[in-house]
Amino acid sequence: MYYLDPHIHMVSRITDDYERLARAGCVAVSEPAFWAGFDRGSAAAFHDYFRQLTEVEPKRAASYGIHHMCWLCINAKEAENVTLSREVIALIPEFLGRPGVLGIGEIGLNKNTRNEVTVFEEHVELAMKTDELILVHTPHLQDKYKGTRMIVDILTSDRRVRPERVLIDHVEEHTIQLALDAGFWVGMTLYPVTKCTPERAADMIDTYGTQRILCNSAGDWGPSNPMNVPNLIRTLRARGHDEMTIHRIVYANPIRFFSQARNWNFNPPVPAE
Repeated sequence: MYYLDPHIHMVSRITDDYERLARAGCVAVSEPAFWAGFDRGSAAAFHDYFRQLTEVEPKRAASYGIHHMCWLCINAKEAENVTLSREVIALIPEFLGRPGVLGIGEIGLNKNTRNEVTVFEEHVELAMKTDELILVHTPHLQDKYKGTRMIVDILTSDRRVRPERVLIDHVEEHTIQLALDAGFWVGMTLYPVTKCTPERAADMIDTYGTQRILCNSAGDWGPSNPMNVPNLIRTLRARGHDEMTIHRIVYANPIRFFSQARNWNFNPPVPAE
């Protein structure tokens, strides 16, 4: 079965992972801008990172038959430095017209601080001015519900924000309803330990259905498994979900959301009958 991984940090993965993804049926990946494993000290470092996302990774992915798309921002983990964040945000418009850039993300909150909120709101302002999709990072563990509530309140209070153009990622059992009820798309991140396992994601799909739901592996610097979308496919099959339902979650849904982007440039392969 063809699938897309809607949120995976391939700059943190070795090239063997691209081969594994391709063999499992992955035809495209979406890579949000993220923390580099350490806090960067200058806007120039982010400029180089944005070049890596828009110039280098698409070529590396293409050599394995995978289409690479990306998002641009300064991640919430580095947003406490408002001065640096504003310098980075000022760089983003230079890259927004490049092929495969889907929008602004992953922005959001990490520890739910005032500075993080300021940087989040300034990213949203840029997205509204440039008509971009938005990908949102929600906090971890005990801060998740509070942070998700704050994010939803900020976005719904801005009448310019169209919920169908926003993806709220890393939802769990206690936050998915909040985001869906507000009209947003949601993403479930399939981590081996935190966020949610393929089994927990399947439970949420059983409860909430398949509308406006995506599933991703994240595949970042910490404990993660870039093969967790295929693992979810196997889990859903074992539970008796039909192929059309699974196809919708791992293929049709991400295409439906991403194809709203101004720079959408992916020609999806037609699944075999």
